[in-house]
Amino acid sequence: MDKSSFGGVVLAFAGILAGLLVEGGHVGQILQPTAAMIVLGGTLGAVMLQFPLATVGAAFKRLAGVFFTKKIYSDATVQLLLSFANKARRSGIVSLDQDLPTISDAFLKQALTLAVDGTEPAELRKIMELQLDNYAQREEAIPSVFESAGGFAPTIGIIGAVMGLIQVMQHLDHIDEVGRGIAVAFVATIYGVGSANILFLPSAGKLRFRLNEEHRIKEMTLEGVVSILEGMNPRMIEVKLQSFLAQRQKKTKGQQA
Repeated sequence: MDKSSFGGVVLAFAGILAGLLVEGGHVGQILQPTAAMIVLGGTLGAVMLQFPLATVGAAFKRLAGVFFTKKIYSDATVQLLLSFANKARRSGIVSLDQDLPTISDAFLKQALTLAVDGTEPAELRKIMELQLDNYAQREEAIPSVFESAGGFAPTIGIIGAVMGLIQVMQHLDHIDEVGRGIAVAFVATIYGVGSANILFLPSAGKLRFRLNEEHRIKEMTLEGVVSILEGMNPRMIEVKLQSFLAQRQKKTKGQQA
């Protein structure tokens, strides 16, 4: 469970609701199913028009990754690569063939398979970097879906508000209900702006952060396998791989600050 994501959502909603209650309002004033239907339905329709259905489906499947994520054990990956480096130094790169069935990481397994099969380091790097680029292009569409939703939602909210005002203006003969009707109409704007800035745009940022982390680990893995294939000393490999972890920690601290 990502405590930051859960805490952020709770804090955002708590702040908004507290402000509403302090001003003498009540929750029922902003609970308007019609407004929610207009905003969410219109936003989803616009996103589906912009992106292929498969991409939209994949994006919503990854939405759970904003709140629940599988921890990336980068230190364990480094130790695994160093164990392979020591074994290859003692018994040769071919000796790693018996370790291939035990590897669960598909990227590491493929890279190591190519290394065991005698692929030249430069060619191995080219093949795996091409796979990395293709992976990055596919995954980049995931946060883009939510960024687009964050752009559409406020505008759809304004459309909902205008539709509500049209209905209000058609019943000016009941002047006592006009004020209440206008207030209800603007709830759609709240839903549009709120969903964009509390859900869609932050989710896009968190998913992009996750994808960058995965990409960096894959780059580190590739660098480790190529170094093993080139016969580099395990201690030198460790220093090289630790530099990837240092960059990750430095970037994480910068984002937290």
